[in-house]
Amino acid sequence: MVEDYTVIDLEMTGLSAKCDRVLEAGAVRVRDGAVSETYSAMIYTALPLPEKITKLTGITQEMAASGRDCDEVMRELIAFLGNDVIVGHNVVFDFSFIKQWAQNHDRKFDCVAVDTLKLAQKFLSKSQKKNLGALCVYFHIPRRNAHRALDDALETQLLFEKMKKLYAQSEKTVTAFTPQPLFYKAKRQQPATERQKEYLTRYAHCFGLPLPKNLSAMTRSEASRQLDYWIGNFGKMPK
Repeated sequence: MVEDYTVIDLEMTGLSAKCDRVLEAGAVRVRDGAVSETYSAMIYTALPLPEKITKLTGITQEMAASGRDCDEVMRELIAFLGNDVIVGHNVVFDFSFIKQWAQNHDRKFDCVAVDTLKLAQKFLSKSQKKNLGALCVYFHIPRRNAHRALDDALETQLLFEKMKKLYAQSEKTVTAFTPQPLFYKAKRQQPATERQKEYLTRYAHCFGLPLPKNLSAMTRSEASRQLDYWIGNFGKMPK
């Protein structure tokens, strides 16, 4: 059984690692089956948060606007993970966002992981719902601040430890709890062009808008979405 590992949970602005961004990161380092250290960070975004994301997570536009630089947080998160076995609920989803960031920044990021969702699918009945909230109810794990990264990571850690104790003697245990490599094919996204950044700067100056703090790190698609959002709300820039 894995006793030393790190649990991760990320909240995102959407479901696509290619188009959306990490909004909040949480991680829990575990040694000998007990929590030894945690990591938590909100990430800045100037783009409007979908209403469904705010409703789901409780993260508001104001909270996101006061977050930290994405590149800084992702570097810290990868350093926090180190070479640990990763544990997460539907962990490949979180991994895909980290992998996409790493690909965009010419960094290597690979890991092996145990997925609590896959464990639930293997050991529980088909009728049992297997999202994190439902499993917390099933295993009598207190659920606080649902869909906030660190809280979800802490609950996933408790879930993993309970499943280890309950299913350690199962014939399925050897393969189920063996860490497996994660895979996600990430294609490097192109950075915003100088022309895009110049136009965003002129547009912001024209309408008295604050420039996005992450302007220099924007991808082409992010710069386009930012401009589309501004034009949709304030109109085209006068010639």
